[in-house]
Amino acid sequence: MLKNKTIGSMLIVAGTTIGAGMLALPIASAGLGFTTALILIVGSWMLMTYTALLMLELHQYAPRDATLNTLAKLWLGKRGQYIANFSMVFLFYALCAAYIAGGGTQLQERINTGFNVSIAPQFGSILLAIVIASVVTLGTSKVDQFNRVLFTIKMIVLGSLFYMLSPYVQSTHLLEMPVEQGLILSAIPVIFTSFGFHGSIPSIVKYVGLEIKVLRNVMIAGAALPLVIYIFWQLLSQGVMSQEDLLNSEGLSGFVASVASIAHSPNVAIAVKLFADLALATSFLGVSLGLFDFFADAFKKGDNKTDRIKTALITFIPPLGFAIFYPQGFIMALGYAAIALVVLAIFLPVAMVYKQRASSEKTGYKVKSGNIGLGIAAVCGITIIAAQFMQMAGLIPAIG
Repeated sequence: MLKNKTIGSMLIVAGTTIGAGMLALPIASAGLGFTTALILIVGSWMLMTYTALLMLELHQYAPRDATLNTLAKLWLGKRGQYIANFSMVFLFYALCAAYIAGGGTQLQERINTGFNVSIAPQFGSILLAIVIASVVTLGTSKVDQFNRVLFTIKMIVLGSLFYMLSPYVQSTHLLEMPVEQGLILSAIPVIFTSFGFHGSIPSIVKYVGLEIKVLRNVMIAGAALPLVIYIFWQLLSQGVMSQEDLLNSEGLSGFVASVASIAHSPNVAIAVKLFADLALATSFLGVSLGLFDFFADAFKKGDNKTDRIKTALITFIPPLGFAIFYPQGFIMALGYAAIALVVLAIFLPVAMVYKQRASSEKTGYKVKSGNIGLGIAAVCGITIIAAQFMQMAGLIPAIG
């Protein structure tokens, strides 16, 4: 049973990480060259895996059902709890609203095309929110089962894409160097956020139990799978097109059209769209599960049917409302997602672990590297935020 949960939890981590943002990686890294992009991707993976393990170091001293709300209050007091709550709610509501708005539009297009009808995008958003909310409300085990099916199909589609595009990879494209130094800084926030899964860690701990060795394997393997997939995706995307062509692609749609044209196959465009649908669904599941359990802890809701329905309403109604009536507000807020994620996935774990280690000599699992590792992680977080603000201020090139 534990082994089954372990595999499922790894796939939840991987599914949350490999969201539709993966498709933005070629656009974000356009102009960097494959080697530079690879260094940033591996560096982001190491940073996010490290801070995920820091979270496990904290969870071993807290109740099994503890969320970030509980952990922050335990080690950082009320002020830390407020910062943690604001970062969590801001980031996850923004992500959920973006998933509902974007996924609703995609679902509406599929229904209109498949059934030859004409429905409004808002109907697609409502339908998507109801489906995901129903699965999440039923519990983590149902999310696990549903996610396994979607993740399996997603990997089959991705494998098909690799098969169709690999003959068109040219080594000369992979040897190109960065065309503009500022692009390296510009790409950092997007690549960093493509490894964001930390909000689902408390849900996985609650699901698996406080088995630190098992959880450590879940975090490392769950984050390593996206790393491998991202590297292969970069090999394909940057291998089939020159940096100049990538830079001239007009966003994601332009990139997909260019790749389909190079491969001389409309099936490539179909596969990319299907992958985007599945990636959005699995990532939405992981994000909303983390937010659901966070609210259940914050508002002291139980696991009975009535309380879970109330928690689901708190989780899904606000982002659904914003996605329907003011989608551009949350799309703009996504520009600050990297900043909120730095607070959530770097600054808070680093601060809490530092406080925990300083306040006690408890024995147990401890992430190696000591205070030096905590310091390096904090500096990385500051660099990511600085890069985001510099891009917003126009000091470095904008991407996409």
